[in-house]
Amino acid sequence: MTDDASLVLKPRLTISVDQAQSIILRAITHASVLGITELHGGEISTVLEVALADAPACILKVYPASLQWKMEKEVYVLGLLRDVGTSVPAILLADDTRSVIDLNYVLMTRLDGTVLGRREATLSETELFAVYAEMGAALRRINDVTLDSFGYIGPKGVWTAYPSNHAYMSAQFDRKLTEFCTRGGDPALTARLRDSVTARQHLFEAAAVPRLCHYDFHAGNVLVTSQGEPHLSGIVDFENATSGDPLMDIAKALYYFTPKDAPKREGLLAGYGKIERPDWQETLCLYRVYCTLELWCWMAQIGKHEALDGLTSELASAA
Repeated sequence: MTDDASLVLKPRLTISVDQAQSIILRAITHASVLGITELHGGEISTVLEVALADAPACILKVYPASLQWKMEKEVYVLGLLRDVGTSVPAILLADDTRSVIDLNYVLMTRLDGTVLGRREATLSETELFAVYAEMGAALRRINDVTLDSFGYIGPKGVWTAYPSNHAYMSAQFDRKLTEFCTRGGDPALTARLRDSVTARQHLFEAAAVPRLCHYDFHAGNVLVTSQGEPHLSGIVDFENATSGDPLMDIAKALYYFTPKDAPKREGLLAGYGKIERPDWQETLCLYRVYCTLELWCWMAQIGKHEALDGLTSELASAA
């Protein structure tokens, strides 16, 4: 995973109907393009919906020049999820030839439904609990997929393999704490965080089997039915997937919840089911520290410095 300080995200590009038609004909030979609409959400890739006259609409996802390898990663991860029993996009075409546009892209099936984040404000606490319970059950099915080693997933599998979760997470904390200092974080706070993590690192050992983690599981990456009582209809965006501890996936899913989001938190955990782990709640707290540290480094990397003070305060509270 790149730490390039000059990282450029979300390519700003215009794809003509003729270009879209050329792409579509490689996957659906009888279809003609009616129109192209950019979908909102996500900071990395440009996502376009391509309406077709003679076939269901498709999704065209274009990756920034600095992260072209994420195309292969998404293809790989979606391949792992073909039989999980939850709707995820199917890849119709993955192209790295740069022959139509000068960036890597995938053409995927469009899942039915509406982004959950757009419906949440209209839902009752009971409806929120129920749909988040469906999400929790789906997350558990994703986490049931096992891999051969712990580590961040790259284009063709785990990029740098670690023999244990303890080795992986110790390396991740060390890397992010180093980056925190390099990008201007307080050295004294860094030292306190290192000591705090060291005192709790035994918690990493309880995760013995590397499992697939979505690691960006929130209302913006979940689709639900558009009308009436909401039900989960699909999960998208596996760009951040990792092979690790399912509790890390849960911690990231819970990360942005506030006290008023109790129905969401309770629903997600209820749907996920019983966690047969000692000290699992303490482990979630430790992973939350990592999520905060990672987010601080990301915001610093992409220049969103206005977010850093609040994240620094959260890190100081956890140290």
